[in-house]
Amino acid sequence: MDGIERIGVSVYTVPTDAPEADGTIAWDHTTLVLAQAVSGRRAGLGWTYGAPATAAVIRDELAPLLTGRDPHDTAGAQEAMSRAVRNTGRPGLVAGAISAVDLALWDLRGHLLGLPLARLLGGAARPVRIYGSGGFTTYSAAQQERQLRGWTDGQGIPRVKIKIGESWGTRERRDLDRVRAARRTVGDRVELYTDANGGYRLKQAVRIGHALAGEGVTWFEEPVSSDDLTGLRAVRDAVTPDVTAGEYGYDLPYFARMVPTVDCLQADATRCGGLTAWLRAAALAEAHGLDISAHCAPHLHAHAAAAVPNCRHLEWFHDHVRIERLLFDGTLDPAGGTVTPGADGAPGHGLRLAPARADEYRTA
Repeated sequence: MDGIERIGVSVYTVPTDAPEADGTIAWDHTTLVLAQAVSGRRAGLGWTYGAPATAAVIRDELAPLLTGRDPHDTAGAQEAMSRAVRNTGRPGLVAGAISAVDLALWDLRGHLLGLPLARLLGGAARPVRIYGSGGFTTYSAAQQERQLRGWTDGQGIPRVKIKIGESWGTRERRDLDRVRAARRTVGDRVELYTDANGGYRLKQAVRIGHALAGEGVTWFEEPVSSDDLTGLRAVRDAVTPDVTAGEYGYDLPYFARMVPTVDCLQADATRCGGLTAWLRAAALAEAHGLDISAHCAPHLHAHAAAAVPNCRHLEWFHDHVRIERLLFDGTLDPAGGTVTPGADGAPGHGLRLAPARADEYRTA
């Protein structure tokens, strides 16, 4: 059996299609750091969304460590990478680098075995529920309505999410006006979610949560900072919508601390350590009677979501959907509110880099 011959890395930066912001940050571009794992005539792709400096961690610290290893030993590679960065510091950017490589190794395994990841992970080509995610605080009323109608009327997606907590929670009235407008746009049969990105204070979040319940909102993401576990639990116990968080989890102990504070655990395979760590987070949630929801990067999570019985849904995030369609071939169709990874039998996660389109955005 051929070992891992090399780990390649490249960087792509894509401007947003309009100014974007959530409750606590604004941005006008998104960077994708792509890892490629090569063994013999097969290659696997994985990526993370983050700083371009992530590429240096992959190239200088992780790639030399993995050369020659068994490409099927994803658990061993994960452990080796985590140990090697002890003094570098694992959370944040370094965790993103580990995640991209781990995801590339899983895709490589699928190519070596000729199997879609859903099957390799013990699942099948079954439908996975998705929700439309965007609704940025920078959007005008017309932009928000157009996006929501595109999901619900255009694609038949029955679950949608908008951002609130604008300007660190200082624009409550506009937040609630936008929620009411979203409800009018989508009607009563569509599930309406909100994400404050940690923009509110505790009692403020409780007040907002009661108002959201009045509009039939069932998902209140990061009402306070995800670092404030006591606050998350207090909000969860006080409001009707499900309180959720976890997208900034970089290791399993983080998720263990968060499980008692939320109604649904979120995890992001591009941050927490790839599919190896995401699957462990899903098992941890299941052991505590909780669902898990896959945060962003939809095409990297879809196959794992199809293999995990407690996965509630997958975030069909506007920026990442747009970028993944732009840079790759083989993307999924969300019509009707589900995607079915592995239905075409393509190995791995099924995406292939499209150089003719991607090269325009390559920066390293």
